[in-house]
Amino acid sequence: MSSVMHLKAGLCLWVCVSAVSAAQSPTRIASADLCADAYVFALAEAEHVRAVSWQAGQTVSSAPEWALELPRASGDAERLIGLGADLIVFGPAGAGDAASLLDRAGLAHLSLQWGETLHSVTGNLTLLGEALGREADVQNRIETLENRRDALSARAEARGMSPSVFYLSVTGGAAGAGTLVDEAIRLAGGRNAATDAGGEGWLPANAEWAFRVNPDLIVTSYFVDGYATRSNIGARHAAFQRLLEGRPRIDVPASAWSCAGPALMDAAEQIADALDQIAGPNG
Repeated sequence: MSSVMHLKAGLCLWVCVSAVSAAQSPTRIASADLCADAYVFALAEAEHVRAVSWQAGQTVSSAPEWALELPRASGDAERLIGLGADLIVFGPAGAGDAASLLDRAGLAHLSLQWGETLHSVTGNLTLLGEALGREADVQNRIETLENRRDALSARAEARGMSPSVFYLSVTGGAAGAGTLVDEAIRLAGGRNAATDAGGEGWLPANAEWAFRVNPDLIVTSYFVDGYATRSNIGARHAAFQRLLEGRPRIDVPASAWSCAGPALMDAAEQIADALDQIAGPNG
């Protein structure tokens, strides 16, 4: 089944369980997790948002100021029912055990689709936009994203080179093919060093990566604005410290890719800016 068919099936499921009529757009929206937040903040009117995820306000969140005083939500069905929302939005992990209880309570809920590409971002924007009755706004946003993607392609062509880029998390993890980091690097016109070395998916901490790659740019994340953690191998291990020394490096805000959301393009543009500097005025 194609991704488009998956999205349509997801929307059909929402319509089937919804207590909101097709002629009435939701006006009391609750976001149940961090990824749902990113899409709700992008599309919903502030006055229509009843609650945001429990992670709103943390450094990994893209929550605007107006959202910080709102009630917090999670996957707890009792809490969600008590919020009085007429649409509850979940990220790709879905509603889980809460789904059946929400259905019994007659509460509409929508789960975004999993994906780590710009295509999945535009698909989820479309899915939520249709649920909110904001199709025209979504189309404008998608066109803007596509224009930004085309601008990045033009910059990469003008650069005349495809620099190697390596992603390093504060925990020492890396990201290979099939990840949103890989997508951002490719959108920026770079080559993912981990992918070139055979890495696929999200890669666990392994200091050997410091000896397997020779990148032109290192992209770090969660070094300065992520979760407090004792597993900060990426920041402390001597091998990674040597890799970081003397190389161009940027730190992409954790909120840009807590999931593949609209801010994925922001991360790609930040990487592209760094690649332009590496290429220089004649690049």
